[in-house]
Amino acid sequence: MERITATYFIETPFAPEAAAQVLAGEQSSGTFVAVPGETEELKQRFAARVESVETLETVTEPAIPGATSKDGKYHRAIVKVSWSIENFGYNLPVMVSTLQGNLYEITQFTGLKLMDIELPVSFGEHYSGPAFGIDGCRKLTGVNDRPLIGTIIKPSIGLTISQTADIVRTLAEAGIDFIKDDELLSSSANSNFNDRVDAVMQVINDHADKTGKKVMFAFNISGEADEMLQRYEKIVNSGGTCAMISINSIGLSAAKKIGDQKQLAIHGHRNGWGMLTRHPLLGIDFKAYQKLWRLAGVDQLHVNGIQNKFWESDDSVVHSIEACLTPMYDHKTVMPVVSSGQWGGQAFETYRRTKTVDLLYMAGGGIMAHPMGAAAGVLALQQAWKAAVEGMSLEEAAKEFPEFNKSVEKFGK
Repeated sequence: MERITATYFIETPFAPEAAAQVLAGEQSSGTFVAVPGETEELKQRFAARVESVETLETVTEPAIPGATSKDGKYHRAIVKVSWSIENFGYNLPVMVSTLQGNLYEITQFTGLKLMDIELPVSFGEHYSGPAFGIDGCRKLTGVNDRPLIGTIIKPSIGLTISQTADIVRTLAEAGIDFIKDDELLSSSANSNFNDRVDAVMQVINDHADKTGKKVMFAFNISGEADEMLQRYEKIVNSGGTCAMISINSIGLSAAKKIGDQKQLAIHGHRNGWGMLTRHPLLGIDFKAYQKLWRLAGVDQLHVNGIQNKFWESDDSVVHSIEACLTPMYDHKTVMPVVSSGQWGGQAFETYRRTKTVDLLYMAGGGIMAHPMGAAAGVLALQQAWKAAVEGMSLEEAAKEFPEFNKSVEKFGK
């Protein structure tokens, strides 16, 4: 029988082996005391199994509240626990409830983080993964051999529909590949969703008719399930190519429902991510996290960016990009979305560390606040990536390209 294996980074005042057994029992057939019906036959079939325990360092201060150590020592370890697929079948919400769920409440742990998930071959047959992925998004935008260059409508909320349409027109004429709603906007008092789609898609469709290039716009459809499906259909009927969902807000079931429609590329915004991972000994690591959303059918997934404006380190961002680009079954590969305080200057370090152009490279202020205007902001990003891939330094690129040079003057400080 196939098994699902989860890898955890734990901290405990008890012996790590004993704490791991508590985890396995609590998250399968056992509880804090033996109960009638928990037969050996039942446990053999449904009990979780501790596969390995690798002890690490011992510390004297707990990472988070839990049981108090009698000797002042808290032990850290890497633990692998497996479950039979019979426990939950192909049910992502119940699988997550099993692999995470109540185990974060267990007093034996003063730290616990889900680091990775090993899924059986049959998951690749049951779930189809992203409908478009990197190759599909490139085809929809007509962009090859470089990152997709994208931006976010700013201010995040408060613009009228006509103001939004004017910004889209400017960006489309500037040669942008991708534009998205901010996650704070779905349908507001002065920007009704359906009316915004009509206005924006008129601009995009007119531009495509004139130039042959269709800008991908990710409309934020996040909401109740029925409402999201209605908004999804509105985008399809209007000639759009992408829908955005706030994945942590709507959940796996709703995300999979949207992904199963397979008519639009799905832009997965992970706002709220810091809540799930910022503590080094609590939550979930991106390596495990991204596998869940790929199964749900997300085509694009945020990873932050090099030298970003948030807390996340460059090493973490690089590992996240690598995780997205790692093949998963025979599914299409999810496109990493590099964002957060980006401008052309980070292209050099991003390319040096990842050696990939299979990215959606997002800049908000880095485009919209360019001293020569938004069109120059788009061009500056294209110039920066061209220079990075060709092995030029930032300084050499600034001498070569006037638009990028102005970006350096504006943002390089």
